[in-house]
Amino acid sequence: MPLQEELEQQGNFLFKYRSYIPIILLVVGLCIYAYDRANNLVQYNVGIEIAALSVGLLGLLIRVITVGFTPKNTSGRNTARQVADTLNTKGIYSTVRHPLYVGNFFMYLGIALLTTNLYFVLLFILAFWVYYERIMFAEEQFLRRKFKENYTQWANKVNAFIPNISKWKSADLSFSWKKVFKKEKNGLFALFLVFLLFRILGNYATTQRLFIQWDWLTYATIFTGILYFILKFLKNRTKVLDEDMR
Repeated sequence: MPLQEELEQQGNFLFKYRSYIPIILLVVGLCIYAYDRANNLVQYNVGIEIAALSVGLLGLLIRVITVGFTPKNTSGRNTARQVADTLNTKGIYSTVRHPLYVGNFFMYLGIALLTTNLYFVLLFILAFWVYYERIMFAEEQFLRRKFKENYTQWANKVNAFIPNISKWKSADLSFSWKKVFKKEKNGLFALFLVFLLFRILGNYATTQRLFIQWDWLTYATIFTGILYFILKFLKNRTKVLDEDMR
């Protein structure tokens, strides 16, 4: 099979299972962090915790901006197949072609940084590059076939992964909180929950006692968890978060 077709095939396969990379990252990162804490190779540091969480929240913010300004049936969480009713070229898409994956990178990087293990951080960056490069290749092949010259003209002007803010063009649509709440409701809770798991496991590895530290991180996790279940209920049982025809 020619390399181009092989990369596209790999990308389409990975596209379907791209939601599982956080689980792999979480398990490996937790194991490394617990081992390092148990052997006193690293100490708990609230400054590092806050800095890493800030990186993760930056990634979530990028996703929120992306999703909030895009029309229906674009920039979604679909996994079965590629979907794009229109070609997004304005708003954050005028600065970078794959803003959702830029957001994912920073969210996962925040978790990787929490381990304070340089080798794991470098391994994460390499794995993310190999993994998402193929997904982006498959997506762009799909968009090239569907939108033809319009896609090519846009792609020639906009970077694939490194944003160029100087090229910003305002989006045609107004920001939709409904779409954000519906599509990104789990991101905030998941981020705080993962950080709380790191905290609990790290403390257990050091003290051999399982306990919860009642401070800002615990309360933020509880709050975002309640918010998640409220939004999930509104999505599944009401029409409050139904998207308008955008």
